[in-house]
Amino acid sequence: MTTEEQTETEVAGLPTMTIDEVKASSQEILHECARRVVGQTEIMRDVLIAFLSDGHVVLEGVPGLAKTYMARTFASILGCAFKRIQLTVDTLPADLLGSNVFNQRTGEFWFRKGPVFSNLVLADEINRCPPKSQSALLEVMEERQVSIEGVTRKLPKPFLIIATQNPVEQEGTYPLPEAQLDRFMFRLILDYPTTNEEAEVIRRKHVGEVMDLRVLADPATIVRMQNACRTVFLEEDIINYIRDIIIRTRNDPQVLLGGSPRASLVLMNASKTRAAMHGRDYVIPEDVRRLTVQTLNHRLILKPEAELEGLTVERVVSRILGEVDIPR
Repeated sequence: MTTEEQTETEVAGLPTMTIDEVKASSQEILHECARRVVGQTEIMRDVLIAFLSDGHVVLEGVPGLAKTYMARTFASILGCAFKRIQLTVDTLPADLLGSNVFNQRTGEFWFRKGPVFSNLVLADEINRCPPKSQSALLEVMEERQVSIEGVTRKLPKPFLIIATQNPVEQEGTYPLPEAQLDRFMFRLILDYPTTNEEAEVIRRKHVGEVMDLRVLADPATIVRMQNACRTVFLEEDIINYIRDIIIRTRNDPQVLLGGSPRASLVLMNASKTRAAMHGRDYVIPEDVRRLTVQTLNHRLILKPEAELEGLTVERVVSRILGEVDIPR
């Protein structure tokens, strides 16, 4: 029995998770993360939203902001298998997906699984990965499967890729094409810690404070939470609200490339998950507004004249949110 089949069997034997249980579990997970990771509360919440929405995340920030530490902590608390891939300019698709290896003793080939066969995969410095290896991740991210020499193998459930990018060092990098960026649910920007948070980081390292993390879930529990989030109700007014926001990005005079229908679906799924994490079985406009920037900041392309004026995607999206009528 494969890992995926085992997870589905475990889920089938358990009662359906309620929205109140999703809220309680989410709060407990985020509280445990805060015990280990200083600051970055909103980032951790958005990563959990993506995980429960069955989406992938790009973390962008300068080196030293604990991106790897955060992902490893997150996986430990969720009780999920974790793999880290340090991507370089000579990374091959087989280094990610796996390959068939010849066994001289038996005279047969056996498949050696790559690091993508895990629940949570950290793709460190993904923009250093060459295009051929970047394209190998497309099927992994979209189809949740790996095809090698005509054989297709399903990835375990749940499955999340957290990719990191360094916005400072551009030498020896391969910027991700729009087609692959669009596969990521969110692009989250990590900023420097506040003065108090910086002091707390130094203090913990000086004192050598060690906190044992509690394992609060397992793959089957995460899948049950994902299934519960999908049951959240969406009123027609909220559907039209999401539609109006995305269509406005396509018609905005400062935007060259607006959001696609995938952006609408991502915003819908993320809003339903946020509602469930707040204990609601229905979506409100605040759920949509809270997640619009994270959903669109890597999908929109501004016109050159807008960039020359110093505008950013975040500012344009904020303006659009102020122009679209909020349903009552």
